[in-house]
Amino acid sequence: MKLNQIKPAAGSKHARKRVGRGIGSGLGKTAGRGHKGQKARAGGFHKLGFEGGQMPLQRRLPKRGFVSHFAEVSEVRLDSLDSSGIAEVTMASLAAAGLIPPSSDAAKIIATGELKRALAVSGVKVTKGARAAIEAAGGRVEVDADKDGAGLARKSADQ
Repeated sequence: MKLNQIKPAAGSKHARKRVGRGIGSGLGKTAGRGHKGQKARAGGFHKLGFEGGQMPLQRRLPKRGFVSHFAEVSEVRLDSLDSSGIAEVTMASLAAAGLIPPSSDAAKIIATGELKRALAVSGVKVTKGARAAIEAAGGRVEVDADKDGAGLARKSADQ
């Protein structure tokens, strides 16, 4: 075999469509664009989601909710805490153990898996099920009101 003898596998390459080259080509006259309309004309471009002037679907449907793209809340499972060997659970200890990315703004412990040892949790959000599991294992949960969001609710109620 020589470099000048190498060819692609049979049937793997298709000849490109040569449009507008007469009736016999099958793509003559309108060149596969059909008759009339915006797409048949030169420069007939429209934006993604454009519906010919009709109110587009993304504007007809109601908008609900909000997801912040800046706040990153990382979830930590109970079984990963159990296997990590951390006794004092804080944001710094979770990042040091590699359970959350260092860029994470907040963390939340979720009730997935089993916890067989006592943990002391502070400064990390905890779900109700996870709180029950931690306390059942003999641990304690101390969450600052401001970090848990309760302080935020209180501030908005005062105004």
